[in-house]
Amino acid sequence: MLHIYNSLTRKKELFKPIDADNVRMYVCGMTVYDYCHIGHARVLVVFDMVYRYLRHLYGGEHVTYVRNVTDIDDKIIKRAQEKGETYTDLTSHFIAAMHEDARALGVRPPSGEPRATASMEQIISMIQILMEKGYAYKGSNGDVFYDISRFSPYGRLSGKRIAELRSGERVAVEEAKDDPLDFVLWKAAKPGEPCWDSPWGKGRPGWHIECSAMSTHCLGDHFDIHGGGLDLQFPHHENEIAQSEAATGCKFVNYWMHNGFVRVDDEKMSKSLGNFFTIRDVLQQYDAEVVRYFILASHYRSPLNYSDQQLDNARAALITLYTSLRDLDLPVEPGDVVSNSTAQRFYAALNDDFNTPEAMAVLFELAREINRLQSGGQTAEAVRQGAILRQLGGLLGLLQNSPQRFLQHGGVVGVPALDDEQIEQQIAARNRAREAKQWAEADRIRDALKTKGVILEDDAGVTRWRRE
Repeated sequence: MLHIYNSLTRKKELFKPIDADNVRMYVCGMTVYDYCHIGHARVLVVFDMVYRYLRHLYGGEHVTYVRNVTDIDDKIIKRAQEKGETYTDLTSHFIAAMHEDARALGVRPPSGEPRATASMEQIISMIQILMEKGYAYKGSNGDVFYDISRFSPYGRLSGKRIAELRSGERVAVEEAKDDPLDFVLWKAAKPGEPCWDSPWGKGRPGWHIECSAMSTHCLGDHFDIHGGGLDLQFPHHENEIAQSEAATGCKFVNYWMHNGFVRVDDEKMSKSLGNFFTIRDVLQQYDAEVVRYFILASHYRSPLNYSDQQLDNARAALITLYTSLRDLDLPVEPGDVVSNSTAQRFYAALNDDFNTPEAMAVLFELAREINRLQSGGQTAEAVRQGAILRQLGGLLGLLQNSPQRFLQHGGVVGVPALDDEQIEQQIAARNRAREAKQWAEADRIRDALKTKGVILEDDAGVTRWRRE
C-alpha cells in the first residue's frame, strides 16, 4: 500500500485517494523565459515517475496529472524586452524547447497543461470571490492584494509563523499594501506591458493566484496531490493554500510533495545564482536515459549533487543493466504485470514514499540473476527474468531502449547522430560492397546505421532510409 511523505503533516501517510476512479495530481510547471536546467529536469522526471506508478496502481484512465505553464510574469516581460520580441514569441519558443527536453528525458505528457494566459477567466473569477469574501483588497497603486491576516492557518505548510515572518519587516510610507506579508493577486498595468481587462482595471495576475485558479479549474476544489520543488513550499504553495481555501471554503490538497534541490558545490542550482546547466547542454554529453537514471538514483526528497562523476556513475550502472539484456530476445510488448517475490520487493520500495534507490537495487538483483541463468545455459528463464527487468524498469522510465543501441555508445553522446550527407555516404559505401558481393561488409554498414537510429529499406534496387 502506497505511503507518501506529506509536507503538510511532516510524516509519511497511507495514500487514500478521494476517488480511486480519478486520482488527481497537480505539479507546478515551468516559467518559460529560458531553457530548462537540471533542477527543472528533476521536477519533470520525479513527478513523471510518480505519475507512472500511480497509473500502475490505479490504471492509466483513472489518473489525471496536470502540470501548468507560467507564460506571463515579470521575468518573461523583462526577457522579451531585452530580446526585442513579443512575450508570446518568447514563451512559444521556450515552451517548445521544454517539450523537446521532456520528451528526450522520457517524460510522459501530462493529462493537462493549462497556461496562465489562457486561464484569465478562472483567475479573475477567483480574485472576485476573494474580494467579495473580504480576503482581498485593492491597494493605493491599483494592485489587488491578499490579506493574510484573514487566514488564520497561514504558515502551516512551511512551519512559519506570521509574527516571525513579520519580525524585522516594516511597511514603507509609500507601500500600497496594508501588511508587508500580503501578496499580490492582480497587478495594475504598466505602460508597454501585456495586460487584460478586469473589474479592477487593466492588468495581469500575480504568480500565486495563477496556480490556484488553474489547479482547481482542472481538478476541482479539493484534490489528492500537489507537487513541486522544495523552493516553492514558501511562499508559493503557502499562498496557494491560503487563497484557494479562502475562495472555495474547503480543504485544497490532501498530500503535498516536494522534491529536494539540485546542488552544485553545495549551493542550490538556480538561474539567479548562474550555476545552472541546461538540460540540452547536458544531453550534448550524456544519453538522456543516463540523466534520468542520475535523477532517480537519489530519493526525490534528498538533495541531488550534480557532477560529471555522478553522471558517469549513472552511465556505468545503466551499462551493467543493459549488458544483462544484450543477448536476450525479449518480447516487444511488456506483457502482464508481474507479481513474483522480486517484483513485490520492487513495489514495496516504491510504496515507501517512492524509494527509487531501493527499487533500483532490485533491478540489479534481477540483472545478476539473468547473468547467472545465461552462464548456466537457462536461456528461456533468462528471457523471462529479462522481461520482468524491463517491465519494472519501465515504471521508472528506464531500460526501454535497445540494449545493443545503448551499449554501442555506452551512454555517452560521443557517437553523434549522423547528418543526411553522412548517411548517404554510408549507403554509397554499402552499395559498393554489395556490387563487389562483399555481403558481410554490406550487412555491417546496415547494422551500424541501425544502431545510430537509421533504418535502410531496399526496394527494386533502390535503397531508401528513414530515422527510427
